[in-house]
Amino acid sequence: MATRDYYIGIDNGVSGSIGIFGPTIDDRRFYLTPVKSVRTYTKEEKHIHRVDVVKLRELFKGLPADSLVLLERPMVNPQRFVASMSAIRALEATLIVIEEFDFYLRYLDSREWQSVLLPGIEGSDELKAASLKLGKELWPTAKFKKDADSLLMAKWAFDKQL
Repeated sequence: MATRDYYIGIDNGVSGSIGIFGPTIDDRRFYLTPVKSVRTYTKEEKHIHRVDVVKLRELFKGLPADSLVLLERPMVNPQRFVASMSAIRALEATLIVIEEFDFYLRYLDSREWQSVLLPGIEGSDELKAASLKLGKELWPTAKFKKDADSLLMAKWAFDKQL
């Protein structure tokens, strides 16, 4: 059984979130993934969102090195090339910060924690709604956007003492 105190759930992507689950209620926090808008690398005159690594470092500051990060596997689908590239860019930026803090890392598929915390629920929209509902029940003051996946991932790992 692990003796770590902090678990960090990361719902990967620029529209994702970060949940930190520690030993006390004050150590349980939820953040939208910090992002910044930058000009795209293509010739087109448009902008993309990227993970803001400076702000991400600030979120992790003060957490012990033995913290476990549970990082949702990125969506990679050739038919959704632009979304896949965004997910992979977000993953790489996030990994760099995780490595700087020397956190432990475990990739996680959503079904693993959802089968425990959201049993019997099927379908993407239904799972997002159930995640949001459970998140609001457990942390009524958190400012969730579309779901509470990252915090629920961290809670699942804390409960299992991974």
